[in-house]
Amino acid sequence: MAEVKKIATREGYGAALVELGKAHDNVVVLDADLAGATKTSVFQKAFPDRHFDFGIAEANMICAAAGMATTGLVPFAASFAMFAAGRAYEQVRNSVGYPHLNVKIGATHGGISVGEDGASHQCCEDFALMRSIPGMVVMSPADEVEARAMVKAAYEHDGPVYMRFGRSAVPVIHEEGTPFAIGKGEILRDGTDVAIIANGLLVYEAVVAAEELAARGINAMVINMATIKPLDEELVLAAARKCGRIITCEEHSIIGGLGEAVCSLLSEKLPTPVRRIGVNDVFGHSGPAAALLKEFGLSAEHIAEVAVEFCK
Repeated sequence: MAEVKKIATREGYGAALVELGKAHDNVVVLDADLAGATKTSVFQKAFPDRHFDFGIAEANMICAAAGMATTGLVPFAASFAMFAAGRAYEQVRNSVGYPHLNVKIGATHGGISVGEDGASHQCCEDFALMRSIPGMVVMSPADEVEARAMVKAAYEHDGPVYMRFGRSAVPVIHEEGTPFAIGKGEILRDGTDVAIIANGLLVYEAVVAAEELAARGINAMVINMATIKPLDEELVLAAARKCGRIITCEEHSIIGGLGEAVCSLLSEKLPTPVRRIGVNDVFGHSGPAAALLKEFGLSAEHIAEVAVEFCK
């Protein structure tokens, strides 16, 4: 594959917030002492009167965001995934989810690729937590271009949204202006032998794996499923009918995330053999992001190995 530029999806989050701020006076941004890392600092610089830093008080930040939403503002509340989904879960559930308020949560530094920050910060449970809240939209973009489009779509959506962005720079695979719609997947590569459904940084790995598989005579379909909830059920079922085998790939626990959502759908509507690639019910540990992704099986090499075994 030709060399491509790499940009962290959290960079796209920050850039999109500024664009929204210019277009809409009702956009406000909240952070919890991490504006530099979450990239909301760029919004803070552009619109200092509409950026609010709550310090290390994520639960309070979410409650304030809920209050702002009741006044007609559209708050984007940012922190690391471990804190936005984990520490503030009760407030997200009771103050945002239960009254179905128009709060957007931008969670950065999700998954194993947080790297040296270690297990305490490598949140691989956030999809599961947020999926369990009724009415919550849950998404994770594949690259910086999709991240910006996702943030804008979140603004247009009326209701709570959870978006996970990554720390590490990832290859940009989308053309500028590629359309994005909540609840719709995207076929990046057609195929007939196995369908690989991925999100986040594993989308690129799935594309690379598909190229390796083609050299081995295996024709793999690759689907970018950026929206985990609501799932694009029609596309999943179509892929299952065409390929007869599904592999899901996510930088998240195999419990409660994309893989479980796909399996739940297929078990009820179209029983299909599935292999789930993700974090296998273990905690992570500190180390370089690239090495950890390989160690935990979140790599193109491992995806290809699983597909070869699966298609025998």
